Amino acid sequence: MANKGAMIGQLGGQPILILPEGTLRQIGRDAQKNNIAAAKAVADAVRTTLGPMGMDKMLVDSIGDIVITNDGVTILEEMEVEHPAAKMMVEVAKTQNEEVGDGTTTSVVIAGELLKNAEELIDQNIHPTVITKGFHKAKEEALKILEEMGIPVSLKDKDLLKKIALTAMTGKSMEKASPKIAELIIEAIQTVAEVEKGKIKIDKDNIKRVKKHGASAEETKLIKGVVIDKEVVHPGMPKRIENAKIALLDTALEVKETETDAQIRITSPEQLQAFIEQEQKMIKQMVEKIKEVGANVVICQKGIDDLAQHYLAKEGILAVRRAKKSDMEALAKATGGRIITNLEDLTEKDLGEAKLVEERKIAGEAMVFIEGCKNPKAVTILVRGSTEHVVEEVDRAVEDAIGAVASALELGKVLPGAGAPEVEVAIKLREFAERFSGKEQLAILAFANALEIIPRTLAENAGLDSIEILAQLRVEHDKGNRNVGINLFEGKVEDAIKMGVVEPLKVKTQAIKSAAEAAEMILRIDDVIAAKKIEETSTPKPPEEY
Repeated sequence: MANKGAMIGQLGGQPILILPEGTLRQIGRDAQKNNIAAAKAVADAVRTTLGPMGMDKMLVDSIGDIVITNDGVTILEEMEVEHPAAKMMVEVAKTQNEEVGDGTTTSVVIAGELLKNAEELIDQNIHPTVITKGFHKAKEEALKILEEMGIPVSLKDKDLLKKIALTAMTGKSMEKASPKIAELIIEAIQTVAEVEKGKIKIDKDNIKRVKKHGASAEETKLIKGVVIDKEVVHPGMPKRIENAKIALLDTALEVKETETDAQIRITSPEQLQAFIEQEQKMIKQMVEKIKEVGANVVICQKGIDDLAQHYLAKEGILAVRRAKKSDMEALAKATGGRIITNLEDLTEKDLGEAKLVEERKIAGEAMVFIEGCKNPKAVTILVRGSTEHVVEEVDRAVEDAIGAVASALELGKVLPGAGAPEVEVAIKLREFAERFSGKEQLAILAFANALEIIPRTLAENAGLDSIEILAQLRVEHDKGNRNVGINLFEGKVEDAIKMGVVEPLKVKTQAIKSAAEAAEMILRIDDVIAAKKIEETSTPKPPEEY
Protein backbone atom coordinates (compact mmCIF):
# COMPACT_ATOMS: atom_id res chain seq x y z
CA MET A 1 0.00 0.00 0.00
CA ALA A 2 1.17 3.55 -0.66
CA ASN A 3 1.09 5.56 2.52
CA LYS A 4 1.44 9.32 2.23
CA GLY A 5 2.55 10.90 5.44
CA ALA A 6 4.09 9.45 8.51
CA MET A 7 5.34 5.96 9.28
CA ILE A 8 3.39 5.16 12.43
CA GLY A 9 4.38 2.87 15.27
CA GLN A 10 2.05 1.94 18.14
CA LEU A 11 3.10 2.13 21.79
CA GLY A 12 0.49 1.62 24.48
CA GLY A 13 -2.27 2.98 22.28
CA GLN A 14 -0.23 6.12 21.49
CA PRO A 15 0.78 6.50 17.80
CA ILE A 16 4.46 7.46 17.27
CA LEU A 17 5.51 9.39 14.18
CA ILE A 18 8.79 8.10 12.79
CA LEU A 19 8.94 9.73 9.35
CA PRO A 20 8.21 13.38 8.60
CA GLU A 21 4.93 14.51 7.06
CA GLY A 22 4.92 14.36 3.26
CA THR A 23 7.14 11.23 3.01
CA LEU A 24 5.89 8.80 0.38
CA ARG A 25 6.06 5.13 1.25
CA GLN A 26 5.28 2.03 -0.82
CA ILE A 27 5.37 -1.39 0.78
CA GLY A 28 5.58 -4.99 -0.45
CA ARG A 29 3.92 -5.88 -3.76
CA ASP A 30 3.12 -2.24 -4.54
CA ALA A 31 6.77 -1.27 -4.29
CA GLN A 32 7.85 -4.25 -6.43
CA LYS A 33 5.17 -3.65 -9.06
CA ASN A 34 6.03 0.03 -9.37
CA ASN A 35 9.77 -0.58 -9.60
CA ILE A 36 9.33 -3.28 -12.23
CA ALA A 37 6.91 -1.10 -14.22
CA ALA A 38 9.41 1.81 -14.22
CA ALA A 39 12.30 -0.44 -15.29
CA LYS A 40 10.18 -2.03 -18.04
CA ALA A 41 9.19 1.42 -19.31
CA VAL A 42 12.88 2.32 -19.74
CA ALA A 43 13.57 -0.95 -21.58
CA ASP A 44 10.55 -0.38 -23.85
CA ALA A 45 11.78 3.14 -24.66
CA VAL A 46 15.01 1.82 -26.23
CA ARG A 47 13.76 -1.54 -27.49
CA THR A 48 12.73 -0.27 -30.93
CA THR A 49 16.27 1.00 -31.58
CA LEU A 50 17.89 -2.47 -31.38
CA GLY A 51 19.65 -3.91 -34.41
CA PRO A 52 20.40 -2.75 -37.95
CA MET A 53 16.72 -2.11 -38.65
CA GLY A 54 16.15 -0.23 -35.38
CA MET A 55 14.39 3.12 -35.44
CA ASP A 56 15.86 6.41 -34.20
CA LYS A 57 14.70 8.67 -31.38
CA MET A 58 14.52 12.44 -31.49
CA LEU A 59 15.19 13.93 -28.08
CA VAL A 60 14.53 17.59 -27.39
CA ASP A 61 15.89 18.94 -24.12
CA SER A 62 14.57 21.75 -21.93
CA ILE A 63 16.42 24.44 -23.90
CA GLY A 64 15.34 23.08 -27.27
CA ASP A 65 18.55 21.29 -28.29
CA ILE A 66 17.90 18.27 -30.49
CA VAL A 67 19.63 14.86 -30.49
CA ILE A 68 18.71 12.25 -33.10
CA THR A 69 20.13 8.82 -32.27
CA ASN A 70 19.51 5.12 -31.80
CA ASP A 71 22.39 4.69 -29.37
CA GLY A 72 20.93 3.24 -26.16
CA VAL A 73 23.13 5.06 -23.65
CA THR A 74 22.71 8.43 -25.40
CA ILE A 75 18.91 8.09 -25.33
CA LEU A 76 18.88 7.18 -21.64
CA GLU A 77 21.31 9.95 -20.68
CA GLU A 78 19.30 12.55 -22.59
CA MET A 79 15.98 11.39 -21.09
CA GLU A 80 15.59 13.06 -17.73
CA VAL A 81 14.66 9.95 -15.79
CA GLU A 82 13.08 10.59 -12.37
CA HIS A 83 12.04 7.21 -10.95
CA PRO A 84 14.76 5.57 -8.78
CA ALA A 85 14.33 2.11 -10.36
CA ALA A 86 14.45 3.65 -13.83
CA LYS A 87 17.69 5.40 -12.84
CA MET A 88 19.16 1.99 -12.03
CA MET A 89 18.40 0.91 -15.61
CA VAL A 90 20.20 3.98 -16.93
CA GLU A 91 23.17 2.91 -14.79
CA VAL A 92 23.15 -0.49 -16.54
CA ALA A 93 23.58 1.26 -19.90
CA LYS A 94 26.27 3.59 -18.56
CA THR A 95 28.27 0.70 -17.08
CA GLN A 96 28.02 -1.20 -20.36
CA ASN A 97 29.23 1.88 -22.23
CA GLU A 98 32.18 2.47 -19.90
CA GLU A 99 33.26 -1.17 -19.77
CA VAL A 100 32.77 -2.16 -23.41
CA GLY A 101 31.52 0.81 -25.42
CA ASP A 102 28.81 -1.19 -27.23
CA GLY A 103 25.73 -3.30 -26.42
CA THR A 104 24.02 -0.67 -24.27
CA THR A 105 20.54 -1.28 -25.70
CA THR A 106 21.00 -5.07 -25.40
CA SER A 107 21.81 -4.86 -21.67
CA VAL A 108 18.79 -2.67 -20.88
CA VAL A 109 16.36 -4.75 -22.96
CA ILE A 110 17.53 -7.98 -21.25
CA ALA A 111 17.18 -6.38 -17.79
CA GLY A 112 13.63 -5.25 -18.63
CA GLU A 113 12.62 -8.72 -19.86
CA LEU A 114 14.14 -10.42 -16.79
CA LEU A 115 11.98 -8.20 -14.57
CA LYS A 116 8.89 -8.82 -16.68
CA ASN A 117 9.35 -12.60 -16.34
CA ALA A 118 10.14 -12.26 -12.62
CA GLU A 119 6.89 -10.36 -12.12
CA GLU A 120 4.93 -13.31 -13.53
CA LEU A 121 6.67 -15.58 -11.01
CA ILE A 122 5.92 -13.15 -8.14
CA ASP A 123 2.24 -13.29 -9.21
CA GLN A 124 2.47 -17.08 -8.72
CA ASN A 125 3.57 -16.40 -5.11
CA ILE A 126 7.23 -17.27 -5.67
CA HIS A 127 9.36 -15.25 -3.28
CA PRO A 128 11.74 -12.68 -4.86
CA THR A 129 14.68 -14.22 -2.96
CA VAL A 130 14.06 -17.57 -4.68
CA ILE A 131 13.86 -15.80 -8.06
CA THR A 132 17.12 -13.89 -7.52
CA LYS A 133 18.84 -17.13 -6.43
CA GLY A 134 17.71 -18.83 -9.65
CA PHE A 135 18.72 -15.81 -11.74
CA HIS A 136 22.18 -15.84 -10.17
CA LYS A 137 22.71 -19.52 -11.03
CA ALA A 138 21.39 -18.98 -14.57
CA LYS A 139 23.72 -15.98 -15.05
CA GLU A 140 26.81 -17.97 -13.99
CA GLU A 141 25.87 -20.83 -16.34
CA ALA A 142 25.12 -18.41 -19.22
CA LEU A 143 28.60 -16.87 -18.91
CA LYS A 144 30.18 -20.35 -19.11
CA ILE A 145 28.14 -21.20 -22.23
CA LEU A 146 29.20 -17.95 -23.92
CA GLU A 147 32.85 -18.61 -23.04
CA GLU A 148 32.62 -22.02 -24.77
CA MET A 149 31.03 -20.43 -27.86
CA GLY A 150 33.88 -17.90 -28.20
CA ILE A 151 35.99 -17.84 -31.39
CA PRO A 152 39.64 -16.69 -30.92
CA VAL A 153 40.69 -13.38 -32.50
CA SER A 154 44.03 -11.51 -32.66
CA LEU A 155 45.46 -8.25 -34.04
CA LYS A 156 46.36 -9.99 -37.32
CA ASP A 157 42.77 -11.08 -38.10
CA LYS A 158 41.98 -7.90 -40.00
CA ASP A 159 38.88 -9.32 -41.73
CA LEU A 160 37.33 -10.53 -38.50
CA LEU A 161 38.11 -7.22 -36.76
CA LYS A 162 36.51 -5.32 -39.64
CA LYS A 163 33.35 -7.44 -39.26
CA ILE A 164 33.24 -6.57 -35.53
CA ALA A 165 33.50 -2.84 -36.32
CA LEU A 166 30.82 -3.08 -39.03
CA THR A 167 28.46 -4.98 -36.72
CA ALA A 168 28.87 -2.32 -34.02
CA MET A 169 28.12 0.45 -36.54
CA THR A 170 25.11 -1.06 -38.31
CA GLY A 171 21.85 0.73 -37.72
CA LYS A 172 23.59 4.06 -37.08
CA SER A 173 22.30 5.44 -40.42
CA MET A 174 25.69 5.56 -42.16
CA GLU A 175 25.75 2.22 -44.01
CA LYS A 176 27.43 3.63 -47.12
CA ALA A 177 30.48 4.95 -45.28
CA SER A 178 30.75 2.04 -42.81
CA PRO A 179 33.33 -0.20 -44.64
CA LYS A 180 35.75 2.70 -45.11
CA ILE A 181 35.36 3.90 -41.52
CA ALA A 182 35.73 0.32 -40.22
CA GLU A 183 39.12 0.09 -41.96
CA LEU A 184 40.24 3.39 -40.41
CA ILE A 185 39.24 2.13 -36.96
CA ILE A 186 41.18 -1.15 -37.38
CA GLU A 187 44.24 0.79 -38.54
CA ALA A 188 43.92 3.17 -35.56
CA ILE A 189 43.63 0.28 -33.09
CA GLN A 190 46.55 -1.63 -34.62
CA THR A 191 48.64 1.55 -34.32
CA VAL A 192 47.95 2.26 -30.63
CA ALA A 193 47.71 -1.36 -29.40
CA GLU A 194 50.44 -2.48 -27.01
CA VAL A 195 51.28 -6.05 -26.11
CA GLU A 196 52.14 -6.67 -22.46
CA LYS A 197 52.97 -10.20 -21.25
CA GLY A 198 51.19 -11.68 -24.26
CA LYS A 199 48.02 -9.64 -23.56
CA ILE A 200 46.83 -6.91 -25.89
CA LYS A 201 46.22 -3.58 -24.15
CA ILE A 202 44.32 -0.78 -25.87
CA ASP A 203 43.80 2.59 -24.24
CA LYS A 204 40.81 4.06 -26.09
CA ASP A 205 41.86 7.56 -24.99
CA ASN A 206 44.81 7.25 -27.37
CA ILE A 207 42.35 7.35 -30.27
CA LYS A 208 41.16 10.95 -30.24
CA ARG A 209 38.02 11.90 -32.17
CA VAL A 210 37.57 15.38 -33.62
CA LYS A 211 34.10 16.16 -35.04
CA LYS A 212 33.55 18.58 -37.91
CA HIS A 213 30.42 18.90 -40.05
CA GLY A 214 30.29 20.11 -43.62
CA ALA A 215 31.36 16.97 -45.52
CA SER A 216 29.94 13.48 -45.97
CA ALA A 217 30.67 10.69 -43.49
CA GLU A 218 32.80 9.02 -46.19
CA GLU A 219 35.35 11.81 -45.81
CA THR A 220 36.19 10.72 -42.27
CA LYS A 221 39.99 10.46 -42.04
CA LEU A 222 42.61 8.85 -39.85
CA ILE A 223 45.53 11.07 -38.93
CA LYS A 224 48.65 9.25 -37.73
CA GLY A 225 49.21 11.95 -35.19
CA VAL A 226 47.13 14.61 -33.47
CA VAL A 227 44.70 17.30 -34.59
CA ILE A 228 44.51 20.34 -32.33
CA ASP A 229 41.43 22.54 -32.46
CA LYS A 230 43.56 25.71 -32.30
CA GLU A 231 45.11 28.06 -34.82
CA VAL A 232 48.67 29.29 -35.32
CA VAL A 233 49.05 32.23 -32.88
CA HIS A 234 50.69 34.83 -35.15
CA PRO A 235 49.89 35.75 -38.78
CA GLY A 236 53.62 36.12 -39.53
CA MET A 237 54.35 32.48 -38.68
CA PRO A 238 54.61 29.75 -41.32
CA LYS A 239 51.37 27.75 -41.71
CA ARG A 240 53.16 24.59 -42.85
CA ILE A 241 56.37 22.98 -41.64
CA GLU A 242 57.79 19.73 -43.00
CA ASN A 243 60.10 17.47 -40.94
CA ALA A 244 58.95 19.20 -37.79
CA LYS A 245 60.88 19.15 -34.54
CA ILE A 246 58.29 19.87 -31.88
CA ALA A 247 58.84 21.42 -28.44
CA LEU A 248 56.02 20.54 -26.02
CA LEU A 249 55.91 23.19 -23.30
CA ASP A 250 53.90 23.25 -20.11
CA THR A 251 55.22 26.70 -19.23
CA ALA A 252 54.20 30.16 -20.36
CA LEU A 253 56.39 32.05 -22.84
CA GLU A 254 56.03 35.32 -20.99
CA VAL A 255 57.77 37.17 -18.20
CA LYS A 256 56.81 35.51 -14.94
CA GLU A 257 55.44 37.58 -12.12
CA THR A 258 57.43 37.46 -8.90
CA GLU A 259 56.48 34.69 -6.49
CA THR A 260 56.12 37.12 -3.57
CA ASP A 261 54.13 40.33 -3.63
CA ALA A 262 56.64 42.98 -4.62
CA GLN A 263 56.36 46.60 -5.64
CA ILE A 264 58.71 47.95 -8.27
CA ARG A 265 59.20 51.67 -7.95
CA ILE A 266 60.38 53.38 -11.11
CA THR A 267 61.34 57.00 -10.61
CA SER A 268 62.84 57.96 -13.96
CA PRO A 269 62.21 57.29 -17.69
CA GLU A 270 65.65 55.67 -17.94
CA GLN A 271 64.69 53.11 -15.30
CA LEU A 272 61.45 52.36 -17.16
CA GLN A 273 63.37 51.92 -20.42
CA ALA A 274 65.87 49.61 -18.71
CA PHE A 275 63.00 47.59 -17.16
CA ILE A 276 61.25 47.17 -20.54
CA GLU A 277 64.51 46.22 -22.24
CA GLN A 278 65.20 43.63 -19.52
CA GLU A 279 61.75 42.07 -20.08
CA GLN A 280 62.36 41.97 -23.84
CA LYS A 281 65.76 40.43 -23.28
CA MET A 282 64.28 37.67 -21.10
CA ILE A 283 61.65 36.82 -23.72
CA LYS A 284 64.26 36.91 -26.49
CA GLN A 285 66.43 34.50 -24.51
CA MET A 286 63.47 32.09 -24.21
CA VAL A 287 62.94 32.12 -27.98
CA GLU A 288 66.68 31.74 -28.60
CA LYS A 289 66.72 28.71 -26.30
CA ILE A 290 63.92 27.11 -28.38
CA LYS A 291 65.78 27.86 -31.63
CA GLU A 292 69.08 26.63 -30.20
CA VAL A 293 67.76 23.11 -29.53
CA GLY A 294 66.51 22.94 -33.13
CA ALA A 295 62.73 23.23 -32.58
CA ASN A 296 60.69 24.64 -35.46
CA VAL A 297 57.26 24.02 -33.88
CA VAL A 298 56.15 25.01 -30.37
CA ILE A 299 52.98 23.66 -28.79
CA CYS A 300 52.39 25.46 -25.51
CA GLN A 301 49.86 24.47 -22.84
CA LYS A 302 49.91 27.98 -21.38
CA GLY A 303 50.08 31.50 -22.84
CA ILE A 304 52.53 33.01 -25.32
CA ASP A 305 53.27 36.72 -24.87
CA ASP A 306 52.76 39.06 -27.89
CA LEU A 307 56.45 39.83 -27.93
CA ALA A 308 57.35 36.14 -27.78
CA GLN A 309 55.00 35.56 -30.74
CA HIS A 310 56.83 38.27 -32.67
CA TYR A 311 60.27 36.75 -32.00
CA LEU A 312 59.05 33.22 -32.80
CA ALA A 313 57.52 34.44 -36.09
CA LYS A 314 60.82 36.17 -36.93
CA GLU A 315 62.66 32.87 -36.45
CA GLY A 316 60.13 31.07 -38.68
CA ILE A 317 58.80 28.92 -35.81
CA LEU A 318 55.15 27.79 -35.88
CA ALA A 319 53.51 28.12 -32.45
CA VAL A 320 50.19 27.12 -30.88
CA ARG A 321 49.13 28.28 -27.40
CA ARG A 322 46.67 27.11 -24.74
CA ALA A 323 46.57 23.52 -26.01
CA LYS A 324 44.50 21.17 -23.84
CA LYS A 325 46.29 18.90 -21.37
CA SER A 326 44.81 15.83 -23.11
CA ASP A 327 46.16 17.11 -26.46
CA MET A 328 49.60 17.60 -24.94
CA GLU A 329 49.63 14.05 -23.58
CA ALA A 330 48.47 12.69 -26.95
CA LEU A 331 51.20 14.69 -28.71
CA ALA A 332 53.86 13.27 -26.40
CA LYS A 333 52.67 9.74 -27.25
CA ALA A 334 52.37 10.45 -30.97
CA THR A 335 55.58 12.40 -31.62
CA GLY A 336 57.83 10.79 -29.01
CA GLY A 337 58.48 14.19 -27.40
CA ARG A 338 58.59 15.07 -23.71
CA ILE A 339 56.44 17.72 -22.04
CA ILE A 340 58.80 20.30 -20.48
CA THR A 341 57.77 22.40 -17.49
CA ASN A 342 60.99 24.43 -17.27
CA LEU A 343 62.31 25.95 -20.48
CA GLU A 344 65.92 25.86 -19.28
CA ASP A 345 65.74 22.04 -19.17
CA LEU A 346 64.77 21.78 -22.86
CA THR A 347 67.24 19.69 -24.90
CA GLU A 348 67.22 18.26 -28.40
CA LYS A 349 66.29 14.83 -27.00
CA ASP A 350 63.02 16.23 -25.63
CA LEU A 351 61.71 17.25 -29.06
CA GLY A 352 59.00 15.28 -30.79
CA GLU A 353 59.08 14.54 -34.51
CA ALA A 354 56.48 14.65 -37.26
CA LYS A 355 56.67 14.71 -41.05
CA LEU A 356 54.23 17.58 -41.30
CA VAL A 357 52.70 20.27 -39.09
CA GLU A 358 50.11 22.35 -40.92
CA GLU A 359 47.22 24.70 -40.23
CA ARG A 360 44.13 23.81 -42.30
CA LYS A 361 40.67 25.27 -42.48
CA ILE A 362 37.94 22.70 -41.87
CA ALA A 363 34.29 23.78 -41.87
CA GLY A 364 35.49 27.39 -41.65
CA GLU A 365 37.62 26.79 -38.56
CA ALA A 366 41.41 26.68 -38.43
CA MET A 367 42.96 23.52 -36.96
CA VAL A 368 46.56 22.42 -36.63
CA PHE A 369 47.39 18.95 -37.98
CA ILE A 370 50.47 17.16 -36.64
CA GLU A 371 50.80 14.08 -38.82
CA GLY A 372 53.21 11.54 -40.26
CA CYS A 373 54.60 10.53 -36.87
CA LYS A 374 57.06 7.62 -36.96
CA ASN A 375 55.61 5.22 -34.40
CA PRO A 376 52.59 7.03 -33.00
CA LYS A 377 51.01 5.61 -29.86
CA ALA A 378 48.21 8.18 -30.20
CA VAL A 379 46.16 8.89 -33.34
CA THR A 380 43.20 11.07 -34.31
CA ILE A 381 40.08 10.25 -36.27
CA LEU A 382 38.64 13.33 -37.96
CA VAL A 383 34.92 12.50 -37.98
CA ARG A 384 32.88 14.14 -40.72
CA GLY A 385 29.16 14.39 -41.43
CA SER A 386 26.96 16.63 -43.58
CA THR A 387 25.21 18.38 -40.66
CA GLU A 388 25.82 18.71 -36.95
CA HIS A 389 23.28 16.01 -36.07
CA VAL A 390 24.72 13.60 -38.63
CA VAL A 391 28.29 14.11 -37.44
CA GLU A 392 27.21 13.47 -33.83
CA GLU A 393 25.62 10.15 -34.84
CA VAL A 394 28.65 9.15 -36.97
CA ASP A 395 30.83 9.92 -33.95
CA ARG A 396 28.68 7.70 -31.71
CA ALA A 397 29.00 4.89 -34.27
CA VAL A 398 32.79 5.32 -34.37
CA GLU A 399 32.92 5.28 -30.55
CA ASP A 400 30.88 2.04 -30.45
CA ALA A 401 33.09 0.40 -33.09
CA ILE A 402 36.33 1.39 -31.31
CA GLY A 403 34.93 0.02 -28.03
CA ALA A 404 33.79 -3.22 -29.68
CA VAL A 405 37.09 -3.95 -31.47
CA ALA A 406 39.17 -3.01 -28.40
CA SER A 407 37.16 -5.27 -26.08
CA ALA A 408 37.28 -8.15 -28.60
CA LEU A 409 41.07 -7.95 -28.66
CA GLU A 410 41.41 -7.59 -24.90
CA LEU A 411 39.50 -10.83 -24.23
CA GLY A 412 40.75 -12.36 -27.47
CA LYS A 413 37.37 -13.94 -28.30
CA VAL A 414 34.35 -13.10 -30.44
CA LEU A 415 30.85 -14.51 -30.85
CA PRO A 416 28.43 -14.80 -33.76
CA GLY A 417 25.87 -11.98 -33.60
CA ALA A 418 22.34 -11.65 -35.06
CA GLY A 419 20.67 -13.23 -32.01
CA ALA A 420 22.63 -16.52 -32.25
CA PRO A 421 24.29 -16.45 -28.78
CA GLU A 422 21.03 -15.62 -26.99
CA VAL A 423 19.16 -18.54 -28.60
CA GLU A 424 22.05 -20.93 -27.88
CA VAL A 425 22.30 -19.84 -24.22
CA ALA A 426 18.50 -20.06 -23.79
CA ILE A 427 18.45 -23.68 -25.12
CA LYS A 428 21.39 -24.72 -22.91
CA LEU A 429 19.85 -23.01 -19.86
CA ARG A 430 16.62 -24.95 -20.32
CA GLU A 431 18.67 -28.18 -20.18
CA PHE A 432 20.53 -26.80 -17.13
CA ALA A 433 17.18 -26.03 -15.39
CA GLU A 434 16.29 -29.76 -15.43
CA ARG A 435 18.97 -30.37 -12.79
CA PHE A 436 16.93 -28.35 -10.29
CA SER A 437 13.56 -29.04 -8.77
CA GLY A 438 10.85 -26.74 -7.49
CA LYS A 439 10.62 -22.99 -7.77
CA GLU A 440 14.31 -22.40 -8.56
CA GLN A 441 13.84 -24.27 -11.83
CA LEU A 442 11.08 -21.84 -12.80
CA ALA A 443 13.42 -18.88 -12.18
CA ILE A 444 16.15 -20.41 -14.40
CA LEU A 445 13.57 -21.05 -17.14
CA ALA A 446 12.36 -17.43 -16.80
CA PHE A 447 15.97 -16.28 -17.30
CA ALA A 448 16.34 -18.48 -20.40
CA ASN A 449 13.11 -17.12 -21.91
CA ALA A 450 14.16 -13.54 -21.16
CA LEU A 451 17.31 -13.85 -23.28
CA GLU A 452 15.21 -14.65 -26.34
CA ILE A 453 13.88 -11.07 -26.25
CA ILE A 454 16.98 -10.09 -28.28
CA PRO A 455 16.33 -12.22 -31.42
CA ARG A 456 12.59 -11.51 -31.00
CA THR A 457 13.17 -7.74 -30.95
CA LEU A 458 15.65 -7.87 -33.86
CA ALA A 459 13.00 -9.64 -35.95
CA GLU A 460 10.19 -7.30 -34.87
CA ASN A 461 12.25 -4.18 -35.66
CA ALA A 462 12.89 -5.55 -39.15
CA GLY A 463 9.15 -6.14 -39.68
CA LEU A 464 9.49 -9.94 -39.60
CA ASP A 465 7.31 -12.55 -37.88
CA SER A 466 9.23 -13.00 -34.63
CA ILE A 467 7.45 -16.22 -33.59
CA GLU A 468 8.25 -17.95 -36.88
CA ILE A 469 11.87 -16.73 -36.92
CA LEU A 470 12.43 -17.82 -33.30
CA ALA A 471 11.02 -21.28 -34.06
CA GLN A 472 13.41 -21.62 -37.04
CA LEU A 473 16.36 -20.51 -34.89
CA ARG A 474 15.54 -23.07 -32.19
CA VAL A 475 15.34 -25.86 -34.79
CA GLU A 476 18.78 -24.96 -36.20
CA HIS A 477 20.37 -24.67 -32.75
CA ASP A 478 18.84 -28.00 -31.65
CA LYS A 479 20.63 -29.54 -34.65
CA GLY A 480 23.91 -28.15 -33.28
CA ASN A 481 24.27 -25.14 -35.66
CA ARG A 482 25.03 -22.72 -32.85
CA ASN A 483 26.28 -19.90 -35.09
CA VAL A 484 22.91 -19.50 -36.81
CA GLY A 485 21.32 -16.07 -36.40
CA ILE A 486 18.78 -13.92 -38.27
CA ASN A 487 19.53 -12.46 -41.68
CA LEU A 488 17.33 -9.40 -41.16
CA PHE A 489 17.80 -8.09 -44.68
CA GLU A 490 16.43 -11.26 -46.30
CA GLY A 491 14.11 -12.39 -43.52
CA LYS A 492 15.62 -15.84 -42.99
CA VAL A 493 17.98 -17.64 -40.60
CA GLU A 494 21.63 -18.04 -41.60
CA ASP A 495 25.14 -18.59 -40.21
CA ALA A 496 26.04 -15.25 -38.54
CA ILE A 497 29.80 -15.67 -39.02
CA LYS A 498 29.36 -16.17 -42.80
CA MET A 499 27.06 -13.12 -42.86
CA GLY A 500 29.84 -11.16 -41.18
CA VAL A 501 27.81 -10.38 -38.05
CA VAL A 502 30.38 -10.74 -35.28
CA GLU A 503 30.35 -9.37 -31.74
CA PRO A 504 33.01 -9.33 -29.01
CA LEU A 505 32.52 -11.89 -26.25
CA LYS A 506 32.89 -9.10 -23.68
CA VAL A 507 29.85 -7.21 -25.08
CA LYS A 508 27.58 -10.19 -24.38
CA THR A 509 29.08 -11.26 -21.05
CA GLN A 510 28.98 -7.70 -19.69
CA ALA A 511 25.40 -7.18 -20.94
CA ILE A 512 24.17 -10.35 -19.23
CA LYS A 513 26.14 -9.61 -16.03
CA SER A 514 24.91 -6.05 -15.61
CA ALA A 515 21.32 -6.86 -16.68
CA ALA A 516 21.06 -9.81 -14.26
CA GLU A 517 22.59 -7.90 -11.36
CA ALA A 518 20.34 -4.86 -11.89
CA ALA A 519 17.26 -7.13 -12.09
CA GLU A 520 18.30 -8.96 -8.91
CA MET A 521 18.78 -5.65 -7.10
CA ILE A 522 15.39 -4.25 -8.17
CA LEU A 523 13.63 -7.51 -7.19
CA ARG A 524 15.05 -7.40 -3.66
CA ILE A 525 13.38 -4.03 -2.94
CA ASP A 526 10.12 -4.37 -1.05
CA ASP A 527 9.87 -0.93 0.52
CA VAL A 528 10.35 2.47 -1.06
CA ILE A 529 10.54 5.40 1.33
CA ALA A 530 10.81 8.66 -0.58
CA ALA A 531 11.49 11.89 1.27
CA LYS A 532 9.36 14.92 0.50
CA LYS A 533 10.88 16.97 -2.33
CA ILE A 534 12.28 20.34 -1.38
CA GLU A 535 10.28 22.97 -3.18
CA GLU A 536 12.51 25.05 -5.41
CA THR A 537 10.94 28.37 -4.60
CA SER A 538 9.37 29.20 -1.30
CA THR A 539 6.36 31.50 -1.62
CA PRO A 540 7.09 34.90 -0.10
CA LYS A 541 4.89 35.98 2.80
CA PRO A 542 2.47 38.80 2.04
CA PRO A 543 3.59 42.09 3.60
CA GLU A 544 2.02 42.82 6.93
CA GLU A 545 -0.34 45.75 7.06
CA TYR A 546 0.28 48.38 9.65
